[in-house]
Amino acid sequence: MSKVKRRRRRGGLLRALRWLAFVPVASRVPMYARLVWSLVLDERVPASRKAVLVGAAGYVLLGRDLIPDEIPILGGLDDLAVVVLAIEVFFDGIEDDLLEEKLDELCIDQEAFRRDIDQVRRLTPAPVRRIIRRLPDAIDAAGQLISRSKIGPRVRSWIVKEESFA
Repeated sequence: MSKVKRRRRRGGLLRALRWLAFVPVASRVPMYARLVWSLVLDERVPASRKAVLVGAAGYVLLGRDLIPDEIPILGGLDDLAVVVLAIEVFFDGIEDDLLEEKLDELCIDQEAFRRDIDQVRRLTPAPVRRIIRRLPDAIDAAGQLISRSKIGPRVRSWIVKEESFA
C-alpha cells in the first residue's frame, strides 16, 4: 500500500476517533441546552449571536440540506455540524463573566464545560471556524445597513396600509 493511501486511511481513522470522543459530550447535551436557552433569554447576549442560532435552527428545520438526509450517516452529519458550529460561535460571543454566572446558576461544572467546548472545537477544522466566526459581524453589519437605509418604517407602512384595506 502506498504512503498516501496509508496516510489517508490514518487520517480517516483519527477523524472517526475524534467523533467517538464526542459521545460523552453528547450525554451532557440536555444540560448545555438549558445553558443556551438561559443565555438566549438574557438581554446581555448580542442579537447577532442569537441570530446565528436562529439560522442553524432554520437550516435544520427547513430540510434543505447540503447532504440529503437519505444518504446514510452523512445525511444527518451536516445538520449536526451546522448545530455544533452555531453553538460554538454563540458561545464565542458570550462575555466570560456572563457565561460563568450562567454556569453557576445552572450548577454546571465550569472546568468540565471548558473541556467539552475544547473537545468540540477540535472536531471543527480551523479554516471552517475562522469563516464561521465572521458570521456575527456580517449579521451586525447587515443590521446596521438596514437601520441606516430606513427601510423598516417603509415596510411597516406598507404592512399597515395592506391591513387597513382588508
